[in-house]
Amino acid sequence: MSDALTVAAAVAVGYVVGTFPTAVLVTRLATRGVVDIRNSGSGNPGGLNTAQVVGRWWGGVVMAIDAGKGIGAALLGWVIAGPTGAFAGATAAIVGHIWPVWTGFRGGKGVATSAGTVLAVFPVFFPLDAAVAAAGALVLRDSRRTIQASTTVWIAASVVWWLADLPNLWGPHPSVALPISQTVGAVCILAKFYAARGR
Repeated sequence: MSDALTVAAAVAVGYVVGTFPTAVLVTRLATRGVVDIRNSGSGNPGGLNTAQVVGRWWGGVVMAIDAGKGIGAALLGWVIAGPTGAFAGATAAIVGHIWPVWTGFRGGKGVATSAGTVLAVFPVFFPLDAAVAAAGALVLRDSRRTIQASTTVWIAASVVWWLADLPNLWGPHPSVALPISQTVGAVCILAKFYAARGR
């Protein structure tokens, strides 16, 4: 029971960290309160929309902080509940970023936050993740198809690392929590992309 409670605590902390409204605060700071990023451009409170509306430098700031949320949530989860807590906290941060309770569950797409979580809990995959995303952007030239390719490779790699018990650099040992957490994170991001396309 205590293990379940500590993992639940890691999830709660990770979710709260993920809900930090980076793009909203950064754009308000950059424009002295003139721009609400949720009502500007695509309406997505994320780094790419911030870059398009306010400028690339500010967009980069948002992406860096959002990635930091993923790293921080994973590390806090690790402290609270060990390796399983790291996976749980990391995934909860993605959920919190996409569906923050404080803003009516209207958040970003979770890409930068997921990159931070991968760097923390699945670091061996990070270079491949970046390569697939870059190749998809160049070849497919479609954000939804690119994210489909990236998430498919992400899930497949996590299963392979778990089944083959491969080394994970500084990340937690690849237990079954690895493919579970990465699959949940990937599905959440895909759901957000499809919902955004549907509007």
